[in-house]
Amino acid sequence: MPTLSRCLLTMLLALALAGPAQAFSFNDVTRRAQALSERSYEKPDTRLPKELADLGYDQYRDIRFRQDQSLWRKAKLPFELQFFHPGLYYNQEVKINLITAQGVTPFRFNPDYFDYGRNNVDRAKFKDLGYAGFRAHFALNSKAYKDELIVFLGASYFRALGKGQRYGLSARALAVDTGLMSGEEFPHFNEFWVQAPKAGDQELLIYALLDSKRLSGAYQFRIKPGDTTQIEVKSRVYLREEVGKLGVAPLTSMYLFGENQPNQNADYRPEVHDSDGLLVQTDKEWLWRPLSNPRRLLITSFSTSGPKGYGLMQRDRDFRRYEDLEAHYEQRPSAWVEPRGNWGPGRVELVQIPTPDETNDNIVAYWVPEQLPSPGKPLDLEYTLHWQKNKETRPEGLARVVQSRFGHGLTRGPDDSVRFHIDFEGGALPDLPDDAKLVGGIWVGDNGELLERQTYRNGVTGGWRISLRVKRQDPEKPLEMRAVLRNDKDTLSETWSYILPGEPK
Repeated sequence: MPTLSRCLLTMLLALALAGPAQAFSFNDVTRRAQALSERSYEKPDTRLPKELADLGYDQYRDIRFRQDQSLWRKAKLPFELQFFHPGLYYNQEVKINLITAQGVTPFRFNPDYFDYGRNNVDRAKFKDLGYAGFRAHFALNSKAYKDELIVFLGASYFRALGKGQRYGLSARALAVDTGLMSGEEFPHFNEFWVQAPKAGDQELLIYALLDSKRLSGAYQFRIKPGDTTQIEVKSRVYLREEVGKLGVAPLTSMYLFGENQPNQNADYRPEVHDSDGLLVQTDKEWLWRPLSNPRRLLITSFSTSGPKGYGLMQRDRDFRRYEDLEAHYEQRPSAWVEPRGNWGPGRVELVQIPTPDETNDNIVAYWVPEQLPSPGKPLDLEYTLHWQKNKETRPEGLARVVQSRFGHGLTRGPDDSVRFHIDFEGGALPDLPDDAKLVGGIWVGDNGELLERQTYRNGVTGGWRISLRVKRQDPEKPLEMRAVLRNDKDTLSETWSYILPGEPK
Protein backbone atom coordinates (compact mmCIF):
# COMPACT_ATOMS: atom_id res chain seq x y z
CA MET A 1 0.00 0.00 0.00
CA PRO A 2 2.75 2.55 0.84
CA THR A 3 4.49 1.60 -2.44
CA LEU A 4 1.29 2.27 -4.38
CA SER A 5 0.91 5.65 -2.66
CA ARG A 6 4.48 6.64 -3.56
CA CYS A 7 3.86 5.63 -7.22
CA LEU A 8 0.66 7.63 -7.36
CA LEU A 9 2.40 10.63 -5.80
CA THR A 10 5.21 10.36 -8.38
CA MET A 11 2.71 10.24 -11.27
CA LEU A 12 0.79 13.29 -10.01
CA LEU A 13 4.02 15.22 -9.55
CA ALA A 14 5.14 14.36 -13.10
CA LEU A 15 1.82 15.51 -14.53
CA ALA A 16 2.01 18.76 -12.59
CA LEU A 17 5.52 19.45 -13.86
CA ALA A 18 4.57 18.57 -17.45
CA GLY A 19 1.83 21.22 -17.52
CA PRO A 20 -1.20 21.11 -19.82
CA ALA A 21 -1.25 18.57 -22.65
CA GLN A 22 -1.93 21.33 -25.15
CA ALA A 23 -0.67 24.89 -24.69
CA PHE A 24 -3.29 26.50 -26.91
CA SER A 25 -6.51 25.40 -28.61
CA PHE A 26 -9.57 26.60 -30.51
CA ASN A 27 -11.37 27.09 -27.20
CA ASP A 28 -8.83 29.73 -26.20
CA VAL A 29 -9.69 31.73 -29.31
CA THR A 30 -13.44 31.32 -28.79
CA ARG A 31 -13.14 32.74 -25.28
CA ARG A 32 -11.39 35.78 -26.70
CA ALA A 33 -14.02 36.16 -29.43
CA GLN A 34 -16.87 35.95 -26.94
CA ALA A 35 -15.21 38.51 -24.70
CA LEU A 36 -14.79 40.86 -27.67
CA SER A 37 -18.47 40.51 -28.57
CA GLU A 38 -19.52 41.56 -25.07
CA ARG A 39 -17.85 44.95 -25.28
CA SER A 40 -17.99 47.85 -27.69
CA TYR A 41 -16.01 47.58 -30.90
CA GLU A 42 -12.64 49.31 -30.88
CA LYS A 43 -11.59 50.49 -34.29
CA PRO A 44 -7.98 49.46 -34.97
CA ASP A 45 -5.27 52.08 -35.23
CA THR A 46 -4.31 52.33 -38.91
CA ARG A 47 -1.82 55.16 -38.59
CA LEU A 48 1.60 54.42 -40.05
CA PRO A 49 4.87 56.36 -40.11
CA LYS A 50 4.82 58.92 -42.93
CA GLU A 51 7.55 57.01 -44.82
CA LEU A 52 5.18 54.04 -45.12
CA ALA A 53 1.88 55.89 -45.48
CA ASP A 54 3.19 57.80 -48.51
CA LEU A 55 4.56 54.79 -50.39
CA GLY A 56 3.39 54.26 -53.96
CA TYR A 57 2.54 50.85 -55.43
CA ASP A 58 5.99 50.16 -56.89
CA GLN A 59 7.72 51.51 -53.77
CA TYR A 60 5.75 49.19 -51.52
CA ARG A 61 6.46 46.21 -53.78
CA ASP A 62 10.16 47.02 -53.43
CA ILE A 63 9.98 46.03 -49.74
CA ARG A 64 10.60 42.30 -49.64
CA PHE A 65 10.99 39.78 -46.85
CA ARG A 66 14.47 38.31 -46.79
CA GLN A 67 14.15 34.64 -47.62
CA ASP A 68 17.16 33.75 -45.49
CA GLN A 69 15.14 34.97 -42.49
CA SER A 70 12.23 32.62 -43.15
CA LEU A 71 10.96 31.15 -39.90
CA TRP A 72 11.93 27.45 -39.46
CA ARG A 73 14.27 27.48 -42.49
CA LYS A 74 17.41 26.87 -40.46
CA ALA A 75 15.68 24.00 -38.64
CA LYS A 76 14.82 22.48 -42.06
CA LEU A 77 11.20 21.93 -41.09
CA PRO A 78 8.59 21.08 -43.78
CA PHE A 79 6.88 24.49 -43.49
CA GLU A 80 8.35 27.99 -43.45
CA LEU A 81 6.77 31.37 -42.66
CA GLN A 82 7.49 34.72 -44.29
CA PHE A 83 5.90 38.03 -43.31
CA PHE A 84 4.46 41.14 -44.97
CA HIS A 85 5.54 44.66 -44.12
CA PRO A 86 2.80 47.23 -43.37
CA GLY A 87 2.31 50.02 -45.90
CA LEU A 88 0.18 51.27 -48.81
CA TYR A 89 -3.23 49.49 -48.61
CA TYR A 90 -2.12 47.25 -45.73
CA ASN A 91 -2.13 49.75 -42.87
CA GLN A 92 -3.64 47.49 -40.21
CA GLU A 93 -1.14 45.55 -38.17
CA VAL A 94 -1.88 42.03 -36.95
CA LYS A 95 -0.44 40.19 -33.96
CA ILE A 96 1.28 36.89 -34.72
CA ASN A 97 2.00 34.28 -32.05
CA LEU A 98 3.87 30.98 -32.22
CA ILE A 99 2.68 27.89 -30.36
CA THR A 100 5.48 25.58 -29.26
CA ALA A 101 5.98 22.95 -26.60
CA GLN A 102 7.12 25.73 -24.30
CA GLY A 103 3.89 27.72 -24.73
CA VAL A 104 2.67 30.73 -26.71
CA THR A 105 5.22 33.36 -27.73
CA PRO A 106 4.54 36.63 -29.64
CA PHE A 107 6.57 36.91 -32.85
CA ARG A 108 7.85 40.48 -32.80
CA PHE A 109 8.34 42.72 -35.81
CA ASN A 110 11.95 43.19 -36.88
CA PRO A 111 12.85 45.60 -39.72
CA ASP A 112 16.08 43.66 -40.28
CA TYR A 113 13.98 40.82 -41.71
CA PHE A 114 13.23 43.02 -44.77
CA ASP A 115 15.07 44.34 -47.80
CA TYR A 116 13.77 47.86 -48.45
CA GLY A 117 15.15 48.01 -51.99
CA ARG A 118 15.47 51.52 -53.39
CA ASN A 119 13.42 53.04 -50.58
CA ASN A 120 15.45 55.47 -48.47
CA VAL A 121 13.98 54.85 -45.00
CA ASP A 122 15.11 54.93 -41.39
CA ARG A 123 14.58 51.38 -40.12
CA ALA A 124 14.87 52.53 -36.50
CA LYS A 125 11.46 54.21 -36.82
CA PHE A 126 9.82 50.85 -37.63
CA LYS A 127 10.94 48.79 -34.64
CA ASP A 128 7.58 49.15 -32.83
CA LEU A 129 5.46 48.17 -35.84
CA GLY A 130 3.57 44.93 -36.40
CA TYR A 131 3.22 42.76 -39.48
CA ALA A 132 0.52 43.25 -42.13
CA GLY A 133 0.15 39.49 -42.66
CA PHE A 134 2.10 36.35 -43.45
CA ARG A 135 2.43 33.44 -45.83
CA ALA A 136 3.37 29.78 -45.39
CA HIS A 137 5.65 27.88 -47.76
CA PHE A 138 5.77 24.15 -48.49
CA ALA A 139 7.40 21.95 -51.14
CA LEU A 140 4.34 21.54 -53.37
CA ASN A 141 5.96 20.99 -56.77
CA SER A 142 9.53 19.97 -55.97
CA LYS A 143 11.37 18.73 -52.91
CA ALA A 144 14.14 21.19 -53.76
CA TYR A 145 12.03 24.33 -53.30
CA LYS A 146 9.31 25.47 -50.93
CA ASP A 147 6.48 27.14 -52.87
CA GLU A 148 3.99 29.61 -51.50
CA LEU A 149 1.14 27.59 -50.01
CA ILE A 150 -1.21 30.07 -48.32
CA VAL A 151 -1.31 33.82 -47.71
CA PHE A 152 -3.21 35.77 -45.03
CA LEU A 153 -3.17 39.45 -45.99
CA GLY A 154 -5.81 42.18 -45.70
CA ALA A 155 -9.10 42.11 -43.70
CA SER A 156 -10.04 38.40 -43.43
CA TYR A 157 -8.79 37.42 -46.90
CA PHE A 158 -6.66 34.38 -47.59
CA ARG A 159 -5.80 32.35 -50.66
CA ALA A 160 -4.06 29.05 -51.19
CA LEU A 161 -2.47 26.87 -53.85
CA GLY A 162 -2.27 23.22 -54.76
CA LYS A 163 0.23 21.55 -57.05
CA GLY A 164 0.78 23.28 -60.40
CA GLN A 165 -1.43 26.25 -59.52
CA ARG A 166 -1.01 30.04 -59.62
CA TYR A 167 -2.79 32.48 -57.34
CA GLY A 168 -6.24 33.48 -58.51
CA LEU A 169 -9.42 33.70 -56.47
CA SER A 170 -9.48 34.36 -52.72
CA ALA A 171 -11.46 33.16 -49.73
CA ARG A 172 -12.28 35.09 -46.57
CA ALA A 173 -13.87 34.48 -43.20
CA LEU A 174 -17.20 36.27 -43.65
CA ALA A 175 -19.02 38.66 -45.97
CA VAL A 176 -21.28 41.16 -44.19
CA ASP A 177 -24.02 43.07 -46.06
CA THR A 178 -22.43 42.43 -49.47
CA GLY A 179 -24.39 44.16 -52.22
CA LEU A 180 -26.72 46.02 -49.83
CA MET A 181 -27.37 49.74 -50.07
CA SER A 182 -26.13 50.15 -46.49
CA GLY A 183 -22.62 49.27 -47.65
CA GLU A 184 -20.41 46.28 -46.91
CA GLU A 185 -18.65 45.69 -43.60
CA PHE A 186 -15.26 43.97 -43.75
CA PRO A 187 -14.34 41.91 -40.67
CA HIS A 188 -10.60 41.60 -40.08
CA PHE A 189 -8.26 39.09 -38.51
CA ASN A 190 -6.39 41.01 -35.82
CA GLU A 191 -4.42 38.16 -34.24
CA PHE A 192 -3.03 34.78 -35.33
CA TRP A 193 -1.56 31.78 -33.53
CA VAL A 194 0.55 29.38 -35.60
CA GLN A 195 1.39 25.90 -34.34
CA ALA A 196 5.09 25.26 -34.91
CA PRO A 197 5.48 22.14 -37.09
CA LYS A 198 7.63 19.13 -36.35
CA ALA A 199 9.91 17.27 -38.75
CA GLY A 200 7.79 15.19 -41.11
CA ASP A 201 4.55 17.12 -40.52
CA GLN A 202 2.25 17.26 -43.56
CA GLU A 203 -0.22 19.80 -42.19
CA LEU A 204 -0.10 23.24 -40.60
CA LEU A 205 -2.45 24.46 -37.87
CA ILE A 206 -3.39 28.15 -37.60
CA TYR A 207 -5.87 29.94 -35.31
CA ALA A 208 -7.24 33.43 -35.94
CA LEU A 209 -9.31 36.00 -34.06
CA LEU A 210 -11.87 37.94 -36.13
CA ASP A 211 -13.38 41.31 -35.26
CA SER A 212 -15.57 44.02 -36.79
CA LYS A 213 -18.17 46.55 -35.76
CA ARG A 214 -21.04 44.07 -35.48
CA LEU A 215 -19.41 40.70 -34.83
CA SER A 216 -16.39 38.78 -33.61
CA GLY A 217 -15.29 35.23 -34.26
CA ALA A 218 -12.80 32.43 -33.72
CA TYR A 219 -11.30 30.45 -36.62
CA GLN A 220 -9.18 27.35 -36.92
CA PHE A 221 -7.43 26.46 -40.19
CA ARG A 222 -5.95 22.99 -40.65
CA ILE A 223 -3.99 23.24 -43.90
CA LYS A 224 -3.17 20.06 -45.82
CA PRO A 225 -1.05 20.78 -48.92
CA GLY A 226 -1.13 18.53 -51.96
CA ASP A 227 -2.31 18.09 -55.53
CA THR A 228 -5.52 19.56 -54.13
CA THR A 229 -4.73 21.61 -51.05
CA GLN A 230 -7.40 21.23 -48.38
CA ILE A 231 -8.16 23.69 -45.60
CA GLU A 232 -10.38 22.38 -42.84
CA VAL A 233 -12.09 25.42 -41.34
CA LYS A 234 -13.74 25.51 -37.93
CA SER A 235 -15.51 28.71 -36.92
CA ARG A 236 -17.54 30.19 -34.09
CA VAL A 237 -19.05 33.65 -34.63
CA TYR A 238 -20.73 35.98 -32.13
CA LEU A 239 -22.92 38.88 -33.28
CA ARG A 240 -22.67 42.14 -31.34
CA GLU A 241 -25.81 43.32 -33.10
CA GLU A 242 -27.98 42.19 -35.98
CA VAL A 243 -26.63 42.29 -39.53
CA GLY A 244 -28.59 42.70 -42.76
CA LYS A 245 -26.98 39.68 -44.43
CA LEU A 246 -24.26 37.30 -43.27
CA GLY A 247 -22.29 35.49 -45.99
CA VAL A 248 -20.54 32.35 -44.72
CA ALA A 249 -17.43 30.88 -46.42
CA PRO A 250 -17.23 33.59 -49.12
CA LEU A 251 -15.19 33.18 -52.28
CA THR A 252 -14.05 36.24 -54.23
CA SER A 253 -12.94 36.12 -57.86
CA MET A 254 -12.59 38.07 -61.11
CA TYR A 255 -14.49 37.75 -64.39
CA LEU A 256 -13.89 40.26 -67.19
CA PHE A 257 -14.96 38.40 -70.34
CA GLY A 258 -15.15 34.85 -71.74
CA GLU A 259 -16.80 32.66 -74.33
CA ASN A 260 -20.31 33.47 -73.09
CA GLN A 261 -19.57 37.21 -73.01
CA PRO A 262 -17.00 38.09 -75.68
CA ASN A 263 -14.69 41.06 -75.26
CA GLN A 264 -15.96 44.21 -76.97
CA ASN A 265 -12.58 45.96 -76.95
CA ALA A 266 -9.41 45.31 -78.92
CA ASP A 267 -7.95 42.75 -76.48
CA TYR A 268 -5.82 40.01 -78.03
CA ARG A 269 -6.92 37.51 -75.37
CA PRO A 270 -10.04 35.37 -76.01
CA GLU A 271 -10.90 35.14 -72.27
CA VAL A 272 -9.85 36.87 -69.06
CA HIS A 273 -11.12 35.43 -65.77
CA ASP A 274 -10.00 33.69 -62.57
CA SER A 275 -13.27 31.70 -62.54
CA ASP A 276 -15.80 31.05 -65.28
CA GLY A 277 -18.76 29.71 -63.32
CA LEU A 278 -20.49 28.93 -60.03
CA LEU A 279 -21.13 25.23 -59.34
CA VAL A 280 -23.72 24.40 -56.67
CA GLN A 281 -24.74 21.03 -55.30
CA THR A 282 -28.08 21.36 -53.53
CA ASP A 283 -30.00 18.62 -51.78
CA LYS A 284 -31.74 17.93 -55.13
CA GLU A 285 -29.48 18.76 -58.09
CA TRP A 286 -26.22 20.08 -59.52
CA LEU A 287 -26.36 23.58 -61.00
CA TRP A 288 -23.87 25.43 -63.19
CA ARG A 289 -24.19 29.19 -63.56
CA PRO A 290 -21.73 30.78 -66.02
CA LEU A 291 -20.34 34.09 -64.77
CA SER A 292 -20.79 37.46 -66.44
CA ASN A 293 -19.52 41.01 -66.18
CA PRO A 294 -22.85 42.86 -66.02
CA ARG A 295 -23.38 46.53 -66.77
CA ARG A 296 -24.99 46.95 -63.34
CA LEU A 297 -24.98 45.05 -60.04
CA LEU A 298 -26.54 41.59 -60.38
CA ILE A 299 -27.40 39.42 -57.36
CA THR A 300 -28.93 35.93 -57.75
CA SER A 301 -29.23 32.92 -55.46
CA PHE A 302 -30.09 29.23 -55.14
CA SER A 303 -32.18 28.18 -52.13
CA THR A 304 -31.73 24.78 -50.53
CA SER A 305 -32.62 23.01 -47.29
CA GLY A 306 -28.93 22.24 -46.80
CA PRO A 307 -26.01 22.79 -49.20
CA LYS A 308 -23.88 19.83 -50.24
CA GLY A 309 -21.25 22.16 -51.67
CA TYR A 310 -20.54 25.13 -53.90
CA GLY A 311 -17.56 26.70 -55.59
CA LEU A 312 -16.23 29.22 -58.06
CA MET A 313 -14.66 27.04 -60.71
CA GLN A 314 -12.13 27.56 -63.50
CA ARG A 315 -13.24 24.92 -66.01
CA ASP A 316 -11.35 26.27 -69.02
CA ARG A 317 -7.88 24.70 -68.66
CA ASP A 318 -6.54 25.13 -72.21
CA PHE A 319 -3.91 27.87 -72.62
CA ARG A 320 -5.38 28.69 -76.03
CA ARG A 321 -8.53 29.91 -74.29
CA TYR A 322 -6.50 32.78 -72.78
CA GLU A 323 -3.22 33.27 -74.72
CA ASP A 324 -1.71 35.11 -71.74
CA LEU A 325 1.90 34.09 -71.07
CA GLU A 326 2.13 36.28 -67.96
CA ALA A 327 -1.17 35.73 -66.14
CA HIS A 328 -1.65 32.04 -67.10
CA TYR A 329 -5.34 32.02 -66.20
CA GLU A 330 -5.51 28.34 -67.14
CA GLN A 331 -3.48 27.60 -63.99
CA ARG A 332 -5.72 29.51 -61.57
CA PRO A 333 -7.35 27.24 -58.96
CA SER A 334 -10.99 26.42 -58.50
CA ALA A 335 -12.23 26.60 -54.90
CA TRP A 336 -14.88 24.19 -53.64
CA VAL A 337 -16.62 24.64 -50.27
CA GLU A 338 -17.70 21.35 -48.68
CA PRO A 339 -19.87 21.90 -45.58
CA ARG A 340 -19.32 19.59 -42.62
CA GLY A 341 -22.42 18.84 -40.61
CA ASN A 342 -25.89 20.20 -41.33
CA TRP A 343 -25.88 23.89 -42.19
CA GLY A 344 -29.68 24.00 -42.33
CA PRO A 345 -31.84 25.95 -44.79
CA GLY A 346 -30.55 29.00 -46.62
CA ARG A 347 -29.21 30.03 -50.01
CA VAL A 348 -26.03 30.17 -52.04
CA GLU A 349 -25.81 33.75 -53.26
CA LEU A 350 -23.83 35.05 -56.23
CA VAL A 351 -22.93 38.73 -56.53
CA GLN A 352 -21.65 39.98 -59.91
CA ILE A 353 -20.33 43.55 -60.04
CA PRO A 354 -19.45 45.55 -63.18
CA THR A 355 -15.72 46.01 -63.73
CA PRO A 356 -13.83 47.82 -66.50
CA ASP A 357 -10.64 45.77 -66.15
CA GLU A 358 -9.07 42.68 -64.59
CA THR A 359 -7.65 44.45 -61.52
CA ASN A 360 -10.94 44.23 -59.61
CA ASP A 361 -12.39 41.16 -57.91
CA ASN A 362 -15.99 41.59 -59.04
CA ILE A 363 -17.43 38.14 -58.24
CA VAL A 364 -18.49 36.96 -54.76
CA ALA A 365 -20.23 33.73 -53.76
CA TYR A 366 -21.21 32.65 -50.23
CA TRP A 367 -23.77 30.83 -48.10
CA VAL A 368 -26.53 32.84 -46.37
CA PRO A 369 -28.18 30.99 -43.44
CA GLU A 370 -31.95 31.39 -43.23
CA GLN A 371 -31.74 31.93 -39.48
CA LEU A 372 -29.02 33.68 -37.50
CA PRO A 373 -28.53 33.46 -33.75
CA SER A 374 -29.41 36.45 -31.63
CA PRO A 375 -26.54 38.72 -30.54
CA GLY A 376 -24.35 37.01 -27.96
CA LYS A 377 -25.27 33.47 -29.11
CA PRO A 378 -22.68 31.50 -31.09
CA LEU A 379 -22.96 30.42 -34.72
CA ASP A 380 -20.85 27.28 -35.24
CA LEU A 381 -20.03 26.17 -38.78
CA GLU A 382 -17.34 23.90 -40.19
CA TYR A 383 -16.32 23.25 -43.77
CA THR A 384 -13.44 22.14 -45.98
CA LEU A 385 -12.04 24.36 -48.72
CA HIS A 386 -10.58 22.45 -51.69
CA TRP A 387 -8.13 24.38 -53.92
CA GLN A 388 -8.34 22.37 -57.12
CA LYS A 389 -6.95 22.12 -60.63
CA ASN A 390 -6.04 18.59 -61.71
CA LYS A 391 -8.93 16.86 -59.92
CA GLU A 392 -11.83 19.27 -59.79
CA THR A 393 -15.22 18.58 -58.24
CA ARG A 394 -17.70 17.41 -60.88
CA PRO A 395 -21.28 16.15 -60.74
CA GLU A 396 -20.84 12.42 -60.22
CA GLY A 397 -22.21 10.39 -63.15
CA LEU A 398 -23.56 13.47 -64.94
CA ALA A 399 -22.39 15.37 -68.00
CA ARG A 400 -21.14 18.89 -67.30
CA VAL A 401 -21.31 22.15 -69.22
CA VAL A 402 -18.00 22.88 -70.93
CA GLN A 403 -19.00 26.07 -72.73
CA SER A 404 -21.90 28.48 -73.25
CA ARG A 405 -22.01 30.78 -76.26
CA PHE A 406 -24.63 33.20 -77.46
CA GLY A 407 -25.10 35.71 -80.26
CA HIS A 408 -26.92 36.27 -83.53
CA GLY A 409 -24.97 34.05 -85.91
CA LEU A 410 -24.53 35.03 -89.55
CA THR A 411 -27.67 37.13 -89.69
CA ARG A 412 -29.64 39.03 -87.08
CA GLY A 413 -33.32 38.07 -87.12
CA PRO A 414 -36.05 40.70 -87.37
CA ASP A 415 -37.34 39.72 -83.90
CA ASP A 416 -33.99 40.63 -82.24
CA SER A 417 -33.77 37.14 -80.76
CA VAL A 418 -30.59 35.58 -79.35
CA ARG A 419 -29.27 32.08 -79.98
CA PHE A 420 -27.49 30.03 -77.31
CA HIS A 421 -25.26 26.99 -77.77
CA ILE A 422 -24.62 24.93 -74.62
CA ASP A 423 -22.08 22.10 -74.93
CA PHE A 424 -22.12 19.14 -72.53
CA GLU A 425 -19.40 16.50 -72.10
CA GLY A 426 -18.65 13.58 -69.81
CA GLY A 427 -20.94 11.45 -67.67
CA ALA A 428 -22.77 8.79 -69.67
CA LEU A 429 -22.53 10.69 -72.98
CA PRO A 430 -19.46 8.86 -74.39
CA ASP A 431 -21.23 5.49 -73.95
CA LEU A 432 -24.46 6.43 -75.75
CA PRO A 433 -25.21 4.61 -79.02
CA ASP A 434 -25.01 6.51 -82.29
CA ASP A 435 -28.78 6.52 -82.65
CA ALA A 436 -29.43 7.88 -79.14
CA LYS A 437 -32.17 10.48 -78.96
CA LEU A 438 -31.75 13.03 -76.21
CA VAL A 439 -34.06 15.85 -75.25
CA GLY A 440 -33.05 19.27 -74.06
CA GLY A 441 -35.25 20.19 -71.13
CA ILE A 442 -35.63 23.98 -71.34
CA TRP A 443 -37.17 26.50 -68.97
CA VAL A 444 -37.34 30.21 -69.80
CA GLY A 445 -38.38 32.86 -67.27
CA ASP A 446 -41.27 35.30 -67.57
CA ASN A 447 -39.15 37.91 -69.29
CA GLY A 448 -38.41 35.64 -72.26
CA GLU A 449 -39.99 33.56 -74.99
CA LEU A 450 -38.53 30.31 -76.32
CA LEU A 451 -38.66 30.46 -80.12
CA GLU A 452 -36.61 27.41 -81.08
CA ARG A 453 -34.65 24.51 -79.57
CA GLN A 454 -32.55 21.65 -80.88
CA THR A 455 -30.53 18.87 -79.26
CA TYR A 456 -27.85 16.99 -81.18
CA ARG A 457 -24.50 15.23 -80.85
CA ASN A 458 -21.32 17.27 -81.16
CA GLY A 459 -19.40 15.21 -83.68
CA VAL A 460 -16.10 16.93 -82.88
CA THR A 461 -15.98 16.48 -79.09
CA GLY A 462 -18.24 13.45 -78.66
CA GLY A 463 -20.47 15.47 -76.37
CA TRP A 464 -23.94 16.89 -76.97
CA ARG A 465 -25.17 20.39 -77.71
CA ILE A 466 -28.42 22.15 -76.87
CA SER A 467 -29.19 25.01 -79.20
CA LEU A 468 -31.99 27.40 -78.35
CA ARG A 469 -33.26 30.73 -79.57
CA VAL A 470 -34.99 33.12 -77.20
CA LYS A 471 -36.45 36.60 -77.29
CA ARG A 472 -36.29 38.86 -74.26
CA GLN A 473 -39.48 40.82 -73.60
CA ASP A 474 -37.84 43.73 -71.75
CA PRO A 475 -34.15 44.20 -72.68
CA GLU A 476 -33.51 46.25 -69.54
CA LYS A 477 -34.44 43.34 -67.25
CA PRO A 478 -32.48 40.11 -66.75
CA LEU A 479 -33.67 36.85 -68.27
CA GLU A 480 -33.24 33.56 -66.42
CA MET A 481 -33.06 30.23 -68.26
CA ARG A 482 -32.38 26.60 -67.47
CA ALA A 483 -31.39 23.66 -69.65
CA VAL A 484 -30.65 20.00 -68.94
CA LEU A 485 -30.00 16.90 -71.04
CA ARG A 486 -32.46 14.02 -70.66
CA ASN A 487 -33.32 10.74 -72.30
CA ASP A 488 -36.68 9.03 -71.94
CA LYS A 489 -36.52 8.74 -68.16
CA ASP A 490 -33.18 9.94 -66.77
CA THR A 491 -31.43 13.24 -66.28
CA LEU A 492 -28.01 12.96 -67.90
CA SER A 493 -26.43 16.32 -67.04
CA GLU A 494 -26.08 19.05 -64.49
CA THR A 495 -28.49 21.96 -64.89
CA TRP A 496 -27.30 24.93 -66.93
CA SER A 497 -28.77 27.86 -65.03
CA TYR A 498 -28.12 31.09 -66.89
CA ILE A 499 -28.78 34.74 -66.21
CA LEU A 500 -28.72 37.06 -69.22
CA PRO A 501 -28.17 40.45 -67.54
CA GLY A 502 -30.40 43.38 -68.38
CA GLU A 503 -29.03 46.07 -70.67
CA PRO A 504 -29.73 49.50 -69.19
CA LYS A 505 -30.30 52.31 -71.69
